[in-house]
Amino acid sequence: MRSRFAAFVGLFLHVRLILILDAGLRGILMLTSATTASHSKEASVGYKSLRRNVDNASRYGTDATADMDDPIVINVGGKKFETFKETLARFPDTLLGCQSRRERFYNRNREEYFFDRHRSAFGAILYYYQSGGTLIRPESVPPHVFFNEVTFYDLPEEALQSVQLEAGIVEEEEEKPLPTNKYMKLIWETLEYPESSKVAKALAIISVVVISLSLIIFCIETLPTFNPKHPKKPVNASEDWKPPANPYTETWFLLNTLVIVWFTGEYVVRFVCSPDKFRFLVGTVNIIDLLSILPYYIQLALQEGSSSISVLRVVRVVRVFRVFKLSRHSRGLQILGNTLKASMNELLMLMFFLGIGVMIFASCVFYAEGGPDSDFPSIPHSFWWAVVTMTTVGYGDISPVTFWGKIVGALCAISGEYKCLLT
Repeated sequence: MRSRFAAFVGLFLHVRLILILDAGLRGILMLTSATTASHSKEASVGYKSLRRNVDNASRYGTDATADMDDPIVINVGGKKFETFKETLARFPDTLLGCQSRRERFYNRNREEYFFDRHRSAFGAILYYYQSGGTLIRPESVPPHVFFNEVTFYDLPEEALQSVQLEAGIVEEEEEKPLPTNKYMKLIWETLEYPESSKVAKALAIISVVVISLSLIIFCIETLPTFNPKHPKKPVNASEDWKPPANPYTETWFLLNTLVIVWFTGEYVVRFVCSPDKFRFLVGTVNIIDLLSILPYYIQLALQEGSSSISVLRVVRVVRVFRVFKLSRHSRGLQILGNTLKASMNELLMLMFFLGIGVMIFASCVFYAEGGPDSDFPSIPHSFWWAVVTMTTVGYGDISPVTFWGKIVGALCAISGEYKCLLT
């Protein structure tokens, strides 16, 4: 009986202990759950507060809280571009690089910057920031449109000038060496740079008039009216008889002397006042000036004899170089000269191919028409025909008559036309 009572008491105590442990475990669990819920609530409140701050920041200006590495969206005429603020900040003096200036183009609803501008040009504008200062105009964008875009985004003046130079809108300013002496400097600027003053422009106009007068004299003095034929020697004339002198010789000599005095004085004064004497002597324009005045002095030094007539003719022909003196005062002639200089390789290549064609067709027409009694007695004689045929001039002074000669002539003309189309 006692053993059963003891077993019953032990079972009761064991159950009671289990209930106590269960209650304690529940209490611990409830306390832990409450603590976790409290922390979760606090975290939720903190997250909502942070989210509210971010929303408010995006509503009242993204740049206020965004980092420099955050991307921004730029909408240009419906086309969106993305870049970093740090990229735009490389040029803070520009429209996109200045945060306060670009902020007025910010669309808060779309959270992007909107510019109602030319979108094809903006790619080059954005590349200017990405490359650190390289501005390249797209070929599809006209120059004046691109220049307006560059001005709108307020890019540096140096970038705009580089694009204008590349497009040929403006010209690069050339270095102008000047003498150190103030009086020589004034004379040099007056004679060398017509745009420097009104006096310089007036002297340039006078120089153009003198050059034109010299060219007119050079042409008119060859007219038969001013070069009458010498009468034949009379039968009863003495041995010291001489034909009468040309009445216009002294007039032409006086006019040429006045022209040469102007040219010589201008050349000497410019040489004395030039800051670099060697550069002056080897300059192309100055060499032309020298060649235009030398024939006069050489003609004075030579004697009018049978042995010097051919030399005098050559000297007189050199006077035609005076026409190139106009290039000093004509911007169009200077551009033409620069164009020819820049295209020299292409011109030489064209002459090379023309020479090959002349050699080939001159040889072919000689063997097709060749003979001592034909119009093509040798290959060098055939060069003239090949040149005038390939250049589509066709004087017709000589022409092939045989069947094979005509075939060669037809091929020569066709190749000349093809060459003209290619050039």
